[in-house]
Amino acid sequence: MGRKHTIYIVVGARPNFVKVAPLLSKFADSLPRVSVKLVHTGQHYDLEMSQVFFDQFGIPEPDYHLGIGSGTHGYQTGRALEALEKLFLDKKPDMIIVLGDVNSTLAAALAAVKLHIPVAHIEAGLRSFNLRMPEEVNRILTDHISDLLFVTENAGIKNLMKEGIKQDKMYLVGNIMIDTLAGIMSHVETSSILQELDLDTGNYSVITLHRPGNVDVREQLLVALDIIREASSVGKVIFPAHPRTLESISRLDMKRAFDSVSDLHIIEPRGYVDFMKLISRARFVMTDSGGIQTEASYLGVPCITLRDETEHLITLSKGTNILAGMDMLRFQKALCFATSFNHSDYSVPELLDGKASVRIVTVLQEFMKILQ
Repeated sequence: MGRKHTIYIVVGARPNFVKVAPLLSKFADSLPRVSVKLVHTGQHYDLEMSQVFFDQFGIPEPDYHLGIGSGTHGYQTGRALEALEKLFLDKKPDMIIVLGDVNSTLAAALAAVKLHIPVAHIEAGLRSFNLRMPEEVNRILTDHISDLLFVTENAGIKNLMKEGIKQDKMYLVGNIMIDTLAGIMSHVETSSILQELDLDTGNYSVITLHRPGNVDVREQLLVALDIIREASSVGKVIFPAHPRTLESISRLDMKRAFDSVSDLHIIEPRGYVDFMKLISRARFVMTDSGGIQTEASYLGVPCITLRDETEHLITLSKGTNILAGMDMLRFQKALCFATSFNHSDYSVPELLDGKASVRIVTVLQEFMKILQ
């Protein structure tokens, strides 16, 4: 019958927590002879950024918590690499699974490949083609040293082939983040966040803003303020403000300017369920985040991305997303698109179907047979 194999899934930051829940569920159903261990590097270590997600999704407590904490990219990656190598040497897992593009993703892949442990990368092939984004560096390096590449969309397959990666490593599975959202929609519907904030469906927009290039420099933050003012001309703007953004607003002495926008409502970050309820009922969403572009496309909500590029090309070609960057003229055109969006003509892109985790586990079932 063969020995029982062990797979370690490494998570470290909010996007990973959102994606791991459906995978753990499918493992329990479909791979009973595989022991799955969850490793939390602690890259996001406070309650708001990690524990709340474990609670909301019913994710079990991690089997290992490495307590890496915050720091520069090099510091985080280096500490995680050291701690993960020690763990892998001690426990000798048969496979490592990494998700997304955070520093923990790259550290785990590096630690595993140097110990000749197979690596599977979920959300492979995404490219923004902007090497100034640390996530882009993490994506590229992780893809090139992984054994199994689970790709979210056709553009990802093309990206990997252009980089010379063997096609037999690639599996087009869709976006596992949508599995999570689809699985939790019944809870989203019961959220009372709209009543708490005195909001009606379609009479407000939501903005998220946290990238250093957008919030750490006064000139860019002034542009963001102008964009928010423009958006407020068509309804309330709800701003669940990232701690980094609030710190910048204070440090750059811009709190009074933000407070002067009468229809801007800055609130504390909310849990996933409340936040998805806000997004699902909004007239449109503005963001510099990657994941929200995909979630908005699944929910059929117009998304204005405040970046010059996106790694999620399917959200542009078949979803609800439009790129505006931090440019007022482009934003105004995007605002016209968002406010005139025809929901009756829209259908969700085929690969955003909530079945990525099923496809991933099917591939892993075959791969684990090879390890017998």
